[in-house]
Amino acid sequence: MKTFATLIVSLCLFSTIYSQAKSGTITKLYPALQTYLQDAEKSFNSIPKQRKVQLKKLATYLNIQLGTSKTASLIFICTHNSRRSHMGQLWASAAAEYYGIKGISNYSGGTENTAFNHRAVNALVKAGFVITKTTEDTNPKYAVTYGEGLPTSIAFSKKYTDEPNPTSSFAAIMTCSQADASCPVVFGATARIAIPYDDPKEADGKPNETQTYDERCKQIATEILYAFSLIKK
Repeated sequence: MKTFATLIVSLCLFSTIYSQAKSGTITKLYPALQTYLQDAEKSFNSIPKQRKVQLKKLATYLNIQLGTSKTASLIFICTHNSRRSHMGQLWASAAAEYYGIKGISNYSGGTENTAFNHRAVNALVKAGFVITKTTEDTNPKYAVTYGEGLPTSIAFSKKYTDEPNPTSSFAAIMTCSQADASCPVVFGATARIAIPYDDPKEADGKPNETQTYDERCKQIATEILYAFSLIKK
């Protein structure tokens, strides 16, 4: 009986690996994240054409950088570096792993620093990230992992010019219109791409708060995944 059960488990595992190999998505991602991104991948057709134009600019930048120097850096920028920019950074890292793309380093920052909002943290945890608070202060630090053996990201609110962010040769991904307008120049950036998202903060304290954060998390995951799906391996 035990041998039969082992055989069934092995067959299921083989089926999963074969399915991933067929789609080119063998990863070290946590299973929940893998499933989340597989679901997001099915929603590419729902992305508006105008947004796809901007997302293709991101893919073009990455294709050029990876094709010439084999490396690329992205800083996702929003005013407070509290919600959307963190989501952009973390989903970019997960998307790169999902598609097996090497050489991309992802960061986030703001025009000012506040704190990584706990509602955004909760939405990312529900999506499959493992996030642990490592300090207790007004701007706590979080250890973020997204797969076995993959690098741990230390997430906290910071200005885009603060460490550990690069100071040159990066693309500035503007995730909110306010930051885009208040940063006429992003010093050190070799490219600037506007992919603004509605601020889930508008739902804070309201009955639809959790739903709004979950929807924004899924939107950002889907769009970043779409851009990375266009990167040539």
